[in-house]
Amino acid sequence: MNNPRPFLIGEKWVHTSVSEPVRNPFDQHLIAEVCQAGLQEMNDVMECASKAYGVMRRLPAHARSCALGQMAASLRNRKEEFSRTICLEAGKPIRDARREVERAIQTFQLAGEEAKRIPGEVIPFDGSPGMEGHVGILNRFPIGPVLGITPFNFPLNLVAHKVAPCLAAGNSIVIKPAPQAPLSALLLGEIFLEADLPPGALNIIPCSNVVAEALVQQAHFQALSFTGSAAVGWMLKGKSGKKRVLLELGGNAGVIVEPDADIDGAVQRCATGGFSYSGQTCISVQRIFVQETVYETFLEKLVARVRELPMGDPLQEETVIGPLISEQAAQRVEQWIQEADQQGAHIHIGGSRAGSMVVPTVLTDVTNRMNVSCCEIFGPVVMVTPYGSFEDALTQLNDSAFGLQAGVFTQDVRKIFQAYQELTMGAVLANEIPTFRADHMPHGGTKDSGLGREGVRYAIQEMTDPKLLVLTIPQ
Repeated sequence: MNNPRPFLIGEKWVHTSVSEPVRNPFDQHLIAEVCQAGLQEMNDVMECASKAYGVMRRLPAHARSCALGQMAASLRNRKEEFSRTICLEAGKPIRDARREVERAIQTFQLAGEEAKRIPGEVIPFDGSPGMEGHVGILNRFPIGPVLGITPFNFPLNLVAHKVAPCLAAGNSIVIKPAPQAPLSALLLGEIFLEADLPPGALNIIPCSNVVAEALVQQAHFQALSFTGSAAVGWMLKGKSGKKRVLLELGGNAGVIVEPDADIDGAVQRCATGGFSYSGQTCISVQRIFVQETVYETFLEKLVARVRELPMGDPLQEETVIGPLISEQAAQRVEQWIQEADQQGAHIHIGGSRAGSMVVPTVLTDVTNRMNVSCCEIFGPVVMVTPYGSFEDALTQLNDSAFGLQAGVFTQDVRKIFQAYQELTMGAVLANEIPTFRADHMPHGGTKDSGLGREGVRYAIQEMTDPKLLVLTIPQ
């Protein structure tokens, strides 16, 4: 293509001599060439973000709220354009892409509301002797420029989950989008320029890993907010210096199904959670533990449901299973399935690959040390394992380096609260899959799954600092 897409620094669209291709994961056709930022642009964007922060931190809450509402409205007006862009660059089925845009609209709407209710408090000090006549006022203040690094799998809404709360809090932000899917973020830049916010409050710079690591090391940024793989996230944390670090990383989400559960409902939800967007979600259902008295029934119904899932071109309305983000990603998933098969696992359906497409796969006889179980597979693969006691299921689910979300299907409220107490997860969902996420709920994990919480109000807390004013009242 003759005209590579520029990126956004301040209010200017910047062209550079270096560009990278963006290809459709389904058929590999070239969608766009995107200019790449270098070290000079890195310096420019830091200066621009710093200048914008000086304006943002003084912008009243009603102005920030109004601007975020403008961005939500503009997104709605261009919903189909954004949906098609997500579908083409990320290979996400078009119906799922539309849902992502709708969620991004909600994320900006929520941030607009939260901008007006960032909490503070009055602290009386006269509870201690000698403190009469003193009172404290505690408010939250923006921390400064933030660096956000986002993944390919939700190229709009996971960008929104960094941008919207950051702007709501009064910070500026630099977004480094995923190289496989930067176009949705660049479109968001167009919407930002139409809103009543200072230039440079949002900057979007596709760049190489070398430049991204250099950005991470800059003391100029007061926080790094990263969503992506555990290996990269923890590596970047080690390079980030003293800045605040928020990591939303991977998982191998587990589900427990008890005999008193609605088995048909659990099957339906697990099929949705395991295979939507070909399993390329950090909270995709990966490990399913089923009580042995209903194990065979559940497995039979799950395999039958998976067999019905339509595969193909993500632009087609009926498609549920589209491509993985690249053929290399599909090759890795295929290799892990073959490894598990050689190590004694049983493939009930699927297991094969054509290009970037992996056939939806259900495995049994999997051990916790196989890659398909202990690692984040990020593909359309689930494994079903029988268990005896509920305590055994909790132990097996906890036997993981990750701790993002887990689901428990049972009518026994005591077991629900037992799971809530015992599972080392960021969230436990009762009679729901761990793939569930509402955009205003706190989202994040323990262990290798990350640090801090996203979800608009909770991200605002992470991106602000409490500051105390002590008043002495004359007596």
